[in-house]
Amino acid sequence: MKYLFAFLSVLTLSSVSSFVNAQDLSGAWKIKGSENHLLFVQDGYFSWTETNNNKEFVNTMGGRVTVGDNQLNVKIEFNADDRYMVGDSYTVRYKLTGDNLEIQHPEGYNMDWERIKEKDQGLAGLWRITGRESDGKMNEIGRSPRVTYKLLTPGHFQWMAINTSTGEFFGTGGGTYTFENGKYTEHIGFFSRDNSRVGMSLSFDGELKDGQWHHSGKSSVGDPIYEIWSREDFDAE
Repeated sequence: MKYLFAFLSVLTLSSVSSFVNAQDLSGAWKIKGSENHLLFVQDGYFSWTETNNNKEFVNTMGGRVTVGDNQLNVKIEFNADDRYMVGDSYTVRYKLTGDNLEIQHPEGYNMDWERIKEKDQGLAGLWRITGRESDGKMNEIGRSPRVTYKLLTPGHFQWMAINTSTGEFFGTGGGTYTFENGKYTEHIGFFSRDNSRVGMSLSFDGELKDGQWHHSGKSSVGDPIYEIWSREDFDAE
């Protein structure tokens, strides 16, 4: 758990030799020597997820991230373990050398991350569900604090159902994915609602139409789904 909160409690980092913009941090990261801590950064949003050695879900948190002067400004929009952190803001400094990210905790120990190599598949970004079919009719889902996001790096995904106003957390899941020849396939690496589904693969028909992602198939419990996802635009709020 200390790694999860270290990212947010870092306020100083000595001997910063190079600072890069948020785009250079985009993608998926893992703690060196461990598969239990994953960090996803894409399109001004981040998620951080912890699992245990049995691949059981422990916690996740995330939110918006923007670049200031030699720092990242983070605003928490969800925390599965502590809803009262939602709305809090933090300042983070870091050092990036190639594909290695170093964060120094105030207590003195270093956190060393390494970038996970991925292949761009055209879906990377922060997506918000904006339509869901029910009884043969597509129903529009408007913007509200109760939101379901899907954060995709070039090769990893995480969905999260949250309420950014109340801090409520309803569930999450994630792992790796492939998108080719109209087929989108998720390989589940963590799932907060049911750890027994870790290791499953789910395939869907996927298509990008006019900037929207049309997603259809069957859910993890076998129910038919047809969803429309749109890239999140915070300026539209």
